[in-house]
Amino acid sequence: MKFEKKIIPALTIGFFTMLTYSCSKEWLKPQPLSFYEPDIALSDAKGMYSALTACERNMRHEFFGDAPPILTEMIQSDIAVEGTTDKAGPQMDMDIALMPDADLNNNDRTKVGWYWYEGYKGIKYANLIISRIDVAVFKDEQEKNAVLGAAYFQRAYRYFKLVHQFGDVPFIDKEINEPKYDFYSSNRWSILEKLKKDLEFAYQWVPERVDRGRTSKAACGVLLMKVNMALLDFDSAITVGKEIVAMHPLMKNRFTSNKSKPNTNLMFDLHSVEAKLDGANSEGLMYVVSFPGVDGSDRIRTMRNAVPFWNNGGIKTPDGKTGTSIVLAENEQDNSLDLNKNYGRGIGRLRPTWYSTNEIWRKGKEDNDLRGIMNRDSWKTMEDLKYNEPTLKKDGNQWYGKNFVKPVGMSVEDSIRLWFSWPHYKIFVPDPLQTQWEGGETPWYIYRSAEVFLLLAESYYWKNDLGQAAIAMNEVRERAGASKLTAADINIGEILDERARELYYEENRHIELVRIAYTYAKSKKSCEIFGGRTYNLDGISGSGGVNSNIKQEGVNFWYDRVVSKSNFYNKGVKHKWAEYKVSVHHMLWPIPAKAINTNIKGVINQNIGYPGAERNQIPLLLEAEHNEVKAKT
Repeated sequence: MKFEKKIIPALTIGFFTMLTYSCSKEWLKPQPLSFYEPDIALSDAKGMYSALTACERNMRHEFFGDAPPILTEMIQSDIAVEGTTDKAGPQMDMDIALMPDADLNNNDRTKVGWYWYEGYKGIKYANLIISRIDVAVFKDEQEKNAVLGAAYFQRAYRYFKLVHQFGDVPFIDKEINEPKYDFYSSNRWSILEKLKKDLEFAYQWVPERVDRGRTSKAACGVLLMKVNMALLDFDSAITVGKEIVAMHPLMKNRFTSNKSKPNTNLMFDLHSVEAKLDGANSEGLMYVVSFPGVDGSDRIRTMRNAVPFWNNGGIKTPDGKTGTSIVLAENEQDNSLDLNKNYGRGIGRLRPTWYSTNEIWRKGKEDNDLRGIMNRDSWKTMEDLKYNEPTLKKDGNQWYGKNFVKPVGMSVEDSIRLWFSWPHYKIFVPDPLQTQWEGGETPWYIYRSAEVFLLLAESYYWKNDLGQAAIAMNEVRERAGASKLTAADINIGEILDERARELYYEENRHIELVRIAYTYAKSKKSCEIFGGRTYNLDGISGSGGVNSNIKQEGVNFWYDRVVSKSNFYNKGVKHKWAEYKVSVHHMLWPIPAKAINTNIKGVINQNIGYPGAERNQIPLLLEAEHNEVKAKT
């Protein structure tokens, strides 16, 4: 049976795109679907690695393009909010925007639904390999296990996101060859236990050295660390983390051609296109790839999404004239006035909070931090930009070529979208083939050794070994030029602050906060940054039912952290289209109503706080689920 006929109606849509495999960048090029027959294509290691390309390539879509899904992960956290203030619909008032029957996969609204449907699409691709592993021909057991381990990683990568975004979800562990309408939600903890076993296998068998963009042993190790931490197995997480950083040290010296350029530094090196292409980069553990000039690549558009909308006409000179332009004045020789190529043509879709732009950069501790706002090469403020509108030069206006001055009485809409600081060193990706620079083609980090050190620090925190936690964090801080921390400085807030400094636009910030929220609730550890507050698994999403949009501290850590650090959510910040609001149940996202309603012979649970949760059933344990299937057969 051809794959085009194999569907999972209740969970995912779309067809499988087959890609060729090689040891070069050619693997980005797609093959026509008509050439694909699974029984033939998945008959050996080469075919299976080609199939895995679909998983690896789809990982890229989370970060690339206009309004990529990673923005939703950041907006549903403490570090950023939606900045699009010229229309109704974007995810600002979550009580309205996050509903099961809303358009949950839309550039102008939210990408919550993207994570659901693309998650199960990736699981489908991985299950093709897993289900057919025993009928394919391999040169030896090692080759077979390496392929199987990579498929396990790809499936676990999706499920780890799903159980932290949606909680209890259906677990599918095999290829499905016919329409299926009887899915049931499985217990998230039992899913994590399954992921742990699969990733232990993957970490053992997947090779260390792979082509950029492929699944590596180190990538399997990072995800295994996170699963272990989610299961409160911190000792195992520490063991794996130590092994990874021993093999993959941080890049502590400048190492790209950018080192000869002015206004750059080590952090600019590390996050440049050149660094992500450099085979000597020991810190990068896994990437999604988009190679400049290669067919099948895509533009990341970080500068469109994360740079202020300086060219929308709202930036005025102090004497009221339009101040900015994409096109420079005729014969202009001052390159500092080319805002488009120096900073990118942003639209301010991702609006950072005061917490991420200012609060985490403390005087005395981050004064010399290369990642921070006090380093004028790394971070940019609106006052760094200069008025460049050609008419100003033609008219001899005194403000032409002068630095921006924030207009008095700037509207709320404009101050949200047009006026904020941003980490230029990380967001800047040259876009030479475009007239408007929005962020070009580049590989992008999924995992780095720096995050492993921060995961080690957090694992030690949960074990109350604050001295070792400080040592691990200082590896990252000292490389960046920040001052050292002591055991007395360590708490969960400090750890999250360091993640915000190091991993902006890299980490799934919402997922990490949810993972920590579950850890507090399951461990019953008191939370020192909230006065010793403790949390419980029972009622972690609130009471549900009528009037479930509650805004009550102490229900879950995610809510407490987001509301305490965001200067937008639940602070009365509003513009003509919406007010920024979140409720405790938004820790977990609504499962799309279409997935539930088309599952006519089973029950996919809705999360507490959303309409439909009153029909929930007790989620299955995976072992019980397997026994049930066995009994039927």
